[in-house]
Amino acid sequence: MKLCRYDDDRLGVVIGDMVHDVTPAQDEIRKSARYDMMGDAVIAALPDWRARIEAMAKQAPGKPISQVKLLPPVARPSKVMAAPTNYKAHVEEMAARRGTPVETHRGIAAAGIFLKSNSSVIGQSEVIPLRFPDRLNEHELEVVIVIGKKGTNISRENALDHIAGYCMGLDMTVRGKEDRSFRKSVDGYSPVGPYMVTADEIADPDDLPIELTVNGVTKQKSNTSQLIYDIRKLIEFASSYYTLHPGDYFFTGTPSGVGPVQPGDWISAASPPLGELRIQAGRQD
Repeated sequence: MKLCRYDDDRLGVVIGDMVHDVTPAQDEIRKSARYDMMGDAVIAALPDWRARIEAMAKQAPGKPISQVKLLPPVARPSKVMAAPTNYKAHVEEMAARRGTPVETHRGIAAAGIFLKSNSSVIGQSEVIPLRFPDRLNEHELEVVIVIGKKGTNISRENALDHIAGYCMGLDMTVRGKEDRSFRKSVDGYSPVGPYMVTADEIADPDDLPIELTVNGVTKQKSNTSQLIYDIRKLIEFASSYYTLHPGDYFFTGTPSGVGPVQPGDWISAASPPLGELRIQAGRQD
C-alpha cells in the first residue's frame, strides 16, 4: 500500500496515478490518540487499521496525483535520524575532496548517527528554500525508513518488524565549518516522499536501485546493497541509543556523486519500488 498526506492534511491511498481519500480513518485514529503520545498516531495504528483503510480506498473516487499537493507522508515524527557516509564510494569521494586518507575517516561506529530538525522536513509539492545561495548547497540522495512501532535495543533479527515503510529522501546540506546537524537542519533541507510504501511491498530493502538527477542529468546512481550499515544494522545501532517511535524518519545514507544545487534546479530522487520524489530548489524568502 502507498500512503500519502496531501492538500490540507488529508490522508490518501495511492493506486496507480490516482489518490483515494481515506481521511475519515485518519480523523478517527487521531481522535482516539493521546495528545502526549510519542510519534505519529496514524503510523502507530496502521497494523490495526490497514484492512479498513484499504476497503475505504476502494470505495473512494480517485483524484489524479498530479492535481494534489503532496505533503510529507508522516505528520508527527518524534525525530529525524540520519546515517553519515554509509556508502564506501561516498567515503572515498569525501576523503578525496578533503585530501585526507580514507582510513582516517570516522565511520558510523565512531561518529554515530546524527539528527535533523523536524522543521527541516517538507513534501515534494514544496520548494527547497536555499538559505545560503552564496555557499555550497549539495544534494544527497537517500532511501528513508519510516519506523512502525516503538522499540529500543532492537536486535538485528527483529529490526524489519519495526519498519512501517519506506520513501525517498534528500539530505540537503549547506557546507561549512558548523556542526553537521546544524547545517543539515535548515528549514526545508529534508524533503521526503512522494508517499510511503508499506514494508510488505518491498521484497528486500537492501536491494533497492536508486538514482538522482538534477535538471534531467544523472548525478547519483547506486543500490542499497552497497550500504555499509544495512537496513537491519541501522535499526539495531540507532535503537541502542534511542527509543524509536512510530513515524520516526531514518535517512540511510547517500552514495557518491553529491553535488551542487542552485535556485531553480529540479531534483529527482527515485527508486522504481518507491516512486519519484521530484522537487525544485528556490531561494529562501
